[in-house]
Amino acid sequence: MNLKFLGEVYVTLLVIVDPPGMVPVFLALTGTMPSRARMKAGTQAVLLALGVIVGFAVAGQTLLDYLHVELPALQGAGGLLLVLVALQLLTGKTDEPAEQGGGTSNVALVPIGTPLLAGPGAIVATMLFVQRADGLTDYTVIGIGILLVMLTVWVVLRFSGVIVKLLRPAGIEVLTRIAGLLLAAIAVQLIADAVDSFVKLYAAAFAFA
Repeated sequence: MNLKFLGEVYVTLLVIVDPPGMVPVFLALTGTMPSRARMKAGTQAVLLALGVIVGFAVAGQTLLDYLHVELPALQGAGGLLLVLVALQLLTGKTDEPAEQGGGTSNVALVPIGTPLLAGPGAIVATMLFVQRADGLTDYTVIGIGILLVMLTVWVVLRFSGVIVKLLRPAGIEVLTRIAGLLLAAIAVQLIADAVDSFVKLYAAAFAFA
């Protein structure tokens, strides 16, 4: 097994997913949930992110080519989705879990599972690693790396309940506003990167025309 390649996959995806940076957003969205529901949300989010990343690793480029969708478009869509979530957090207009009718799953799937965990960055990085892979051994290494990253994220989210007990409701309220601001910044950066990528893509196309 190529341990150097495994380390590269693991470190790259871990930095992109950023488990410590996920904690404030995760707590902002699940802080009012019972402990068991919060643990369930974390597990669902990680499983969805794992499925999305593996799915794009296997057939991502084929799917995007079939739909005639460029990667920057995927990035911009993720940014727009995060803008909506950020506005909810900043204005305090998020629905309570009890009022959502299955809200635990909703929060776990969107925006935690995707596009926060399985976002454009993680998807693109995984697709690039797959393009570099040479044979079954490298594909196995990529799979192990993705599993290790998701396991690390699950452990971090699993023990985020300790932070909830320390912060109490008032602290969660403050954390929610901060998380909203951070999410808004991430969203703007995603959209800006998408626009920049589109400009470079079409500038190159016109240059060759």
